[in-house]
Amino acid sequence: MGNTALKIVEKVEILTLQDNYIEITAMDSNAVVTRAAPLKDGEIKASILAEHGFSALVKTTVGDKTRTMLFDFGFSENGAAQNAQTLGLDLKDVEAVALSHGHSDHTGGMVKLTAMIGRTGLPLVVHPAAFQSPRYLKFGEEFKIYFPKFTRDMVREAGLSVIEADLPYSMLDGNVLFLGGIPHTTDFEKGWPLPHYQKDGKESWDPIEDDSSIVMNLKDKGLVILSGCAHAGIVNTVRYAIETTGIDRIHAIMGGFHLSGPFFEPLIDETARELQKMHPTYVIPTHCTGRKAIMEIEKKMPEQFILNMAGTKLTFT
Repeated sequence: MGNTALKIVEKVEILTLQDNYIEITAMDSNAVVTRAAPLKDGEIKASILAEHGFSALVKTTVGDKTRTMLFDFGFSENGAAQNAQTLGLDLKDVEAVALSHGHSDHTGGMVKLTAMIGRTGLPLVVHPAAFQSPRYLKFGEEFKIYFPKFTRDMVREAGLSVIEADLPYSMLDGNVLFLGGIPHTTDFEKGWPLPHYQKDGKESWDPIEDDSSIVMNLKDKGLVILSGCAHAGIVNTVRYAIETTGIDRIHAIMGGFHLSGPFFEPLIDETARELQKMHPTYVIPTHCTGRKAIMEIEKKMPEQFILNMAGTKLTFT
């Protein structure tokens, strides 16, 4: 194992800078959920932008000390940064960044968000396989859709320093644990058949082994687990978080669960059943989970379900 120290924290705050959904008129804020109110000078000047991507500002508090990190950068060059500006956020407190994996819907906003942090040399914790290239979705020998390149040089040019972690890696002095590579232990989360990559001119199926998540340990409540896409499988991810931390109480399971489209819709029922068995206080499917899966999870776990949106802040205390 890598460095797996995980401190107990008293508060976890996850502010979504980018997600696939926005509904400004929801008016359903409560003690946990704070919806975006994008007002300027008392006027509704702008919408929060929704995109097929994910980015979140994560804060953990112990006593009077709050630590801040960024998890993923969203898809477009400007989307997450524009939302941060619309919300009037100051990103100068960000001390570190973690990347869930190297796909473009999580890396695209890196330059703009890092510029808003305004400091260079901050660590970007990432699994080394995130830098594999070329990566593409293979629909057949004649039809391939490529992911934009993501390289170590691009990270450094953006002003971040690369920390490659294939094993669990402690962040923010133990307030957060980056899981590194996640073992596939369930019999149904077999991965996505389309992704491939090339190495030394040889084509291989891409198991997206860079897929990772971050974990926090909330006092008296249990683990808060945040995934980007959960290409490793959200059930595999939660099981590995439990195994790595030795904590089996789950407060929140949040993130993309990648259950959208024809390859993954057959897994919705089983995934929802397994999530039920984990008895989380909250389940918050985001980004690439897909409409059918989100509806099924809400149906099976109505009391635990939270609908996430771009601009939404979740506060767990």
